[in-house]
Amino acid sequence: MKKALAALICGALFGSGLAVSGMTDPFKVQGFLDITGNWQPALMWVMGGAVLVTLLSFPFVLRRARPLCAEAFDLPVKKQADRRLLAGSVLFGIGWGLSGYCPGPALVTAVINPSEALWFIPAMLAGFWAAGKVPAACKVS
Repeated sequence: MKKALAALICGALFGSGLAVSGMTDPFKVQGFLDITGNWQPALMWVMGGAVLVTLLSFPFVLRRARPLCAEAFDLPVKKQADRRLLAGSVLFGIGWGLSGYCPGPALVTAVINPSEALWFIPAMLAGFWAAGKVPAACKVS
C-alpha cells in the first residue's frame, strides 16, 4: 500500500508539473523542437530545471542503502549507447516531433482533454506491443 500511495503521489506531482509547464500542449512542444523555424525556447527552462534538480539531488538519493519504497535502486548497467538505444531514441524523437506528445504528457492530456490525446494512446500502446514492452495488464490474449 505504501508503494502504491508513493507512486500515486509522484505521478500526480509529475502530471501537475507537466500541465503547469506547458509540456501537455503539443503545439508548444513542436514549437520548441522547431529550431530552424519559429523556435519557442520556453520549454528549455522546464528541461533545464528538471536536469538541474536531478543533478543536485541524485548524489544525495544514492547515498541511501535503498529507496524508500523499493528493495533496491534500478539503475542502468550499460555504460555505452548501442544500436538499439539509438534506434529507439530516433523513433521516439520522430514521434514526439510529429505529434507533439510523448507518453507522460499524452496521459496527462487524456485526463484534462480526452478528445485531444486519445488518438495518440492507441498508437503508443501499439508501439509498446511492437517492442514487446506491453504491461501484462494490457496484453491481448
